[in-house]
Amino acid sequence: MKEIQFRDAIRDAMTEEMRRDKNVFLMGEEVAEYNGAYKASQGMLDEFGPNRVFDTPISELGFSGLGVGAAMNGLRPIIEFMTFNFSLVAMDQLVNSAAKMLAMSGGQYSVPIVFRGPTGNAGQLGATHSSNFENWFANTPGLKVVIPSNPYDAKGLLKASIRDNNPVIFMESEVMYSDKGEVPEGEYLLPLGIAEIKRKGDDVTIVSFGKMMKVAYEAADELAKDNIHAEVIDLRTVKPIDYPTIIASVKKTNRCVIVEEANPVAAISADIAYNIQKQAFDYLDAPVIRVNSMDIPLSYSPTYIEVTLPNVKRTIDAVKSVTYNKK
Repeated sequence: MKEIQFRDAIRDAMTEEMRRDKNVFLMGEEVAEYNGAYKASQGMLDEFGPNRVFDTPISELGFSGLGVGAAMNGLRPIIEFMTFNFSLVAMDQLVNSAAKMLAMSGGQYSVPIVFRGPTGNAGQLGATHSSNFENWFANTPGLKVVIPSNPYDAKGLLKASIRDNNPVIFMESEVMYSDKGEVPEGEYLLPLGIAEIKRKGDDVTIVSFGKMMKVAYEAADELAKDNIHAEVIDLRTVKPIDYPTIIASVKKTNRCVIVEEANPVAAISADIAYNIQKQAFDYLDAPVIRVNSMDIPLSYSPTYIEVTLPNVKRTIDAVKSVTYNKK
């Protein structure tokens, strides 16, 4: 095993797949000459040259469409958005071209493409640079949506995403690129759609993904001091969702709290809550509680950010609510 940063895991995954398959290429704003806005493509231009790693104009709609066309013709593009907040100007290509082409062509054209980049809050960047759209993409038939929480998962899931024959939305986080973690020296892939139980527990199930896993871990640590032992599940993939793992855990703990950065209406957590009550209603000893961002745009103010986003205190309060623990 070796310890690397999250950004290195992303780069290693792309580099290994480009060495393995000449049809894989990387395209996006500042991915080449500048080595990526977050240095996730450091050194790739030097290794693969300008025909496989190239910068684009500030035109997400244009280069996303170019990527979809390339994928339809046998290539495997990796399209980097500097942030998924900028993907909104490319939604027509993502939703109406990439996601639907296999169905609209009667199975004649697959679109093996990865759209990747950071998502959600990254500090004081203001409302237009702090949104979460994973639920939008998950609501679109034909797309897979992957959101890793650590370097090991990031590398294995990205390699699997690049090899997948479907369009994949791969969401990262600016505040995680410097996070360190151990990854194997050799090649490995992680299958999409498989969650992982990160911590075992019997009292409550905490479900989360992406950088909100840090909130889940810290909350679980604090709860353990009160003799409340949480089972913590990292979804890894939010389309498809690994419901068998979630349901099996809830049947054991009889309670569930879901921590999600996105706003609450029509969120991933809402679908999880619905499926839990549908598949495990008789096992529940308390309602499923969701800990989401408040239903407001995220401000620039740090105090405003603190009260808007999910945090450890809100998560602990939610767990104590479902465990009827008033300490």
